[in-house]
Amino acid sequence: MMYRHPQTHARHVLDVYARHYNGHRPHQARGQRSGDFEISRITEWHGSFAPVSVQTWVLRGQGRTILVDTGLGNDKPRVHGLLANRDGDFLHRLAAIGVQPEDVDTVVNTHLHTDHVGWNTRLENGEWAPAFPNAQYLMHKADFDYWNPANNIPRKSDFGDPADSRAGFDDSVLPVHRAGQALLWEGDEYSIAAGLSLQLAPGHTPGSTVLKLHSGTDRAFFVGDLIHTPLQFLTPDHDTCLSEDQQQAARSRRRMLEEAADTNALIIPAHLGGAGGAEVVRKGETFTINQWATLTAPAANPGRPVRLT
Repeated sequence: MMYRHPQTHARHVLDVYARHYNGHRPHQARGQRSGDFEISRITEWHGSFAPVSVQTWVLRGQGRTILVDTGLGNDKPRVHGLLANRDGDFLHRLAAIGVQPEDVDTVVNTHLHTDHVGWNTRLENGEWAPAFPNAQYLMHKADFDYWNPANNIPRKSDFGDPADSRAGFDDSVLPVHRAGQALLWEGDEYSIAAGLSLQLAPGHTPGSTVLKLHSGTDRAFFVGDLIHTPLQFLTPDHDTCLSEDQQQAARSRRRMLEEAADTNALIIPAHLGGAGGAEVVRKGETFTINQWATLTAPAANPGRPVRLT
């Protein structure tokens, strides 16, 4: 699909984004507030070949600690080299912003691709156990059913290796379900708490969801993989080969961008490094970026050592 925006406009957007990405690559970032909530970021991996990151967003406020997606995980047997048998310091980076595993009360999996569920679990005595023992894990039932190998549903996208998808479900999703910590929500919306809700936005996967934060006059949409590249802010009908239903993903993305533009909500995708998020405004039948939101303030203190007990 051809981009409908002038080439110079698209190049300008990518150039500005690249400056943000190359200038801000924090392992952890905190300090951005949205109403009563503090938004922090834990970056697990940076792409050297493309401006892509694997990261977890941490929301703290109203007595809650919420993780949005959980990245790649450690010790996971995978075919893809980036995912395989990692030995990263994700939990130590959480500790550096003052979050211990037992502090987390909610984990939101925007969808169940392997790069969004890895730290749902960790290896304990040879068994996969929930990494956050006090958390409720929220995932849409449509995704749970779709990616469950027992249902043998054929995939439509080019995402990853089928063996990795099966393994990711078995070691990062099924264990939290068996432990009674997974809530498989259904329908179009789910309310977590005052000002926090999930909205179904299918297409990338059948159960892809957006976490909406509304606190005071501030709004933020954590959109998962609805947006993979800054160009999708400008051309929402353009999708990637990674979606199960590209046309449906494009419709979901356009609806989300329309609502964000109309309500002045900050859009925070899962994989954009650098600035991390953006505000968009309408431009005729499409959209443009009003300003990047630089969610890159350094951690205020080194935090506590992580307790792996």
